[in-house]
Formats: sequence, C-alpha cells, structure tokens
Amino acid sequence: MTKFLLAVHVIAAIVAIGPVTVAASMFPPAARRALAAPADVRAAETVRLLHRICQVYAAVGIAVPAFGFFTASAMGVLGDAWLIVSIALTVVAAIVLVVLVLPGQEVLVESVPDADARTGTGSGQGTVGTVTREATVRLAMFTGIFNLLWATVTVLMIVRPGSTTGA
Repeated sequence: MTKFLLAVHVIAAIVAIGPVTVAASMFPPAARRALAAPADVRAAETVRLLHRICQVYAAVGIAVPAFGFFTASAMGVLGDAWLIVSIALTVVAAIVLVVLVLPGQEVLVESVPDADARTGTGSGQGTVGTVTREATVRLAMFTGIFNLLWATVTVLMIVRPGSTTGA
C-alpha cells in the first residue's frame, strides 16, 4: 500500500504542481506583453488562460499534501525532521500562491482590456495604464519564491536527510 500511496503522491505532484509552476512563471511576461499591446487580443487571452490554469491546478494541488500525509503515515516518517520541514515549506508555498501570486495575477487580468473593450462595444473593464511594470516584476518575484519553495520540497522528498535508504 505504501508504494501505491507514494506513486499517487508523486503523480499528483507532477500533474498538479507542475502546471502551476510553469503557468505562473509564464504569466508575468505574458501580462507585460498584453499590457504593452492593448489591441492584441491573443495576448489578453493568453493572460486569462494562464491565470485559469493556475487557479484550477492550485485547487487540484490540494491532493499532493493529502496523499503526502497518507504516504508519510504509512512509511512511519511523520516525525522526521525532513518531513516536518517539507510540510512547513509546503504551507508557506500555499500561502504565497493563495495570498500573493493568484491575487497578483487577478489584478493584472482585470487590467488587460477584454475583447469588447478593444472593439469599443463592451463595458471596457480593463484599466490599461494603471498597472505598471513594477506589478509584473513583483508578481514574478512572488512566483519565483513559490517555485523555489516547491523545488526545495522536491529535493527534500528525494534526498530525505537521515534516510536509511541510501538515497
């Protein structure tokens, strides 16, 4: 059963966390392009798509720590220092994603004019010009922190300091 739980945990991490880290990393430059070229409908669509990917896979990503706890319990390592540090870093990564990255993306998504605003037929909810390059740079920094936290957790999961497996 332990091998099954570990396999599901690893697959969940690859399928759920991978897309969030990639899409979140792609978002700031895509937002810069969309804000620099308000008439570029495709750039705006890309920004909205990347944000949606981050939202959906962040929700799916809850499976990763859930299966991680089941796996750690089955392996009898819940009290190990490397796992406690990994859990703490996972919590910090989740907070960074939910409190800094996703809301930062939302502000930028709302700043990119929608297709109706570009043609003059819609409500024009975009606020091009009010969001600066600094907002995208700040978002890129938060995204980098999020990605670094996940990379650190991944390394801890592989190396497992103090493990008797010889890894």
